[in-house]
Amino acid sequence: MSDEAIRLVTIGRILRRRWRLLTLLAVLGALVGYGTSVLFPPRYTASASVLLPGQWEERELLTQVEIATSSAVVDRAAATLGWTDVSGSELRDRVSAEAADGNIITISGTADAPERAQQLSDRMAQQFVTFVARIAGDGPESEAATGPEALRQKVVETNRRISDLADETDPGRTVESVQARTALEKLRLALEEAMKKLDQADPASNQAGMVVMGPAARPTGEVPPTRPQLIAAGALLFLLLGVIGHLAAARVDRRLRTEREISAALGSPLLGTVDVPAERPARRPEGRGPRARIRRLLRLDTPWDAPTPQTSGDEAGRLIRYGRVRARLRDRLLPGTRSVLVVVPAGDEIARRAAGHLVTEAENDPSPNSSRTGHPALRVVDVSVARPVVPDRDTESGALVVLSTGHWTAGELTGIAEACADGGHELIGIVLADAVRARPTQPADRTPDDAVGALAAHGRATGGSA
Repeated sequence: MSDEAIRLVTIGRILRRRWRLLTLLAVLGALVGYGTSVLFPPRYTASASVLLPGQWEERELLTQVEIATSSAVVDRAAATLGWTDVSGSELRDRVSAEAADGNIITISGTADAPERAQQLSDRMAQQFVTFVARIAGDGPESEAATGPEALRQKVVETNRRISDLADETDPGRTVESVQARTALEKLRLALEEAMKKLDQADPASNQAGMVVMGPAARPTGEVPPTRPQLIAAGALLFLLLGVIGHLAAARVDRRLRTEREISAALGSPLLGTVDVPAERPARRPEGRGPRARIRRLLRLDTPWDAPTPQTSGDEAGRLIRYGRVRARLRDRLLPGTRSVLVVVPAGDEIARRAAGHLVTEAENDPSPNSSRTGHPALRVVDVSVARPVVPDRDTESGALVVLSTGHWTAGELTGIAEACADGGHELIGIVLADAVRARPTQPADRTPDDAVGALAAHGRATGGSA
């Protein structure tokens, strides 16, 4: 399989085995998104368009966009609106302008109500057109006195004055009069040339024709992000964080999963692997608190990355594995051994059930070796991996560790091994327990005890392995 397929399988396993926790995280994220939408009230945006007739270059349009959102235009619009709850600086953050195709400038205003947004856009467009007209000299106020149109009026008056002076001059009777008339004519030509250049360079004639293309349409929807969008974004964000958290935890996970790693951590050989039918574990007294109930409700009491239980053989096949483990255990014990301590990590339900099966099968062992040598009694104890303490040695002649894979780190297993050594117990071996899906196919003419007795004896004789 490719890396992408492996990642998809991993994510699918997380969603399948942690869907309750991920659903809870999504609900929490939705609540956070709702709270965010309450803190930030809804916003509405309206837009008004201003047409600029004539030919305009791109840089000139950008200049008009800057003028449309300048403080001069915004302050005039704020004065006409008369909003006491919004200052001029706040109003500048709520308006924007952009140049569209066809020499159109779109001015947008944002407010907390559709009516106010419409009103803000209309006032901004009107004040923009008025301000540009004043700059161009078409306005009725005193600002137009220094505009290009006023200069044109002065040029006309100057030309008239030059004509009057030329008429009053003696028409060519003296050299001085001829020179004066020539100088006046040159001055008239210079003024006319200057006005032509002014008309070509000044876009005031274009700007004077700016018009507002109707009132702004009243907005019917909120500006994103809306409340539903914030709720959906919060749920999706928390869901992704939950999946990423599981992947990150799996990345740094140090729990042992292979037989070689577990054997090296405990410093003892592996005696075999036994199958335990997968079923809901019984509720133990120490698992009745609120935290335990929450963990069971969210399915946090089992690892999400544990492999899917494989379908096992029939009951006789599972008993064969237990018989081989007990046979190898007898081979490692000294003659006359009366009991063996079976150590199970606390909380490992699969291992505890496997240890219970070992004890039951040892008590009911009908094999010839058991009747001749006597099978030692198995005493099961739970050992906490946080603070491992093993009872001191009494009649036991060693310790057998039973555990399942993928639950414990090397440090935790080393702690169990050291606790066994402190209690005077020598580790005899390790038994691994795997959860499987049961598929009983027991023959009608043989009992499980008969099958395991015969097959266990056959395993000892042939040296078969589990």
